[in-house]
Amino acid sequence: MGQRNDLRHPRNRMDPMTIHHLALHTDWENAQHTGEYRISTLGRTLDQEGFIHCSHDHTQLRTVHTTYYTGVTQPLLILDIDPTGLDIRTENGYPHLYLSLIPISEPTRPYDRSHAF
Repeated sequence: MGQRNDLRHPRNRMDPMTIHHLALHTDWENAQHTGEYRISTLGRTLDQEGFIHCSHDHTQLRTVHTTYYTGVTQPLLILDIDPTGLDIRTENGYPHLYLSLIPISEPTRPYDRSHAF
């Protein structure tokens, strides 16, 4: 098993203090040019939803992917977000980022659709 899919590899483990957001690669690239990431979830902006949908762990990310992104063929990224100082509210078991944009300096990594977490 390569390190890319091996959850024992440190790069693939999730920090329990970090929250995560599934993003289209193109949306994240656009944010790099504009300086702001304003996407709440697939097809919805921060302005439309009022918050950015996030996940606590791989299980929640997988649920988000299968619920909303199954037919999406574009590359996806996992944005790893440090919640320190951010307005995060857990609602229906999922963290929601309110009144804030995800800093474009947050670390990202590819979301591997084929990997069973």
